[in-house]
Amino acid sequence: MDDEQVLTSKCRYVAVGIDLAKNVFAVHCVDESGKPVLVRLEVPRAKLLELIANLPPCLVGMEACSGAHHWAREFAKFGHTVRLMAPKFVAHYRMGGKCGKNDAADAAAICEAVTRPNMRFVLINGLEARGFIRKRPLRVSR
Repeated sequence: MDDEQVLTSKCRYVAVGIDLAKNVFAVHCVDESGKPVLVRLEVPRAKLLELIANLPPCLVGMEACSGAHHWAREFAKFGHTVRLMAPKFVAHYRMGGKCGKNDAADAAAICEAVTRPNMRFVLINGLEARGFIRKRPLRVSR
């Protein structure tokens, strides 16, 4: 089954894990049984928003970083529940130890971690917080 059939099928997406990068992202989606239903190892930056917009509303997880707050606000506009996690909490769910450190393994680990009931999440910064950070005066050393 190709990606278009998966996106338009009646399967129920429960969670999506996205490994963020500069230009190419990895996406891992699971259904109610925890079975991967959509695994995209290379999603260009220009296509990520389109891919997530075509999914039915579900739980989207990402590791917290400066770009994650922007993507979280964008994904929430499509009705998704977005959760950000500290990378140190996601690392425990990565399979394969150090050898398994790649974009696909990270996306799968994020997808697994976001569904855990005791996971600690990071608050999503709004645009107001971003403006506040920029308005602080720079410290000048003498």
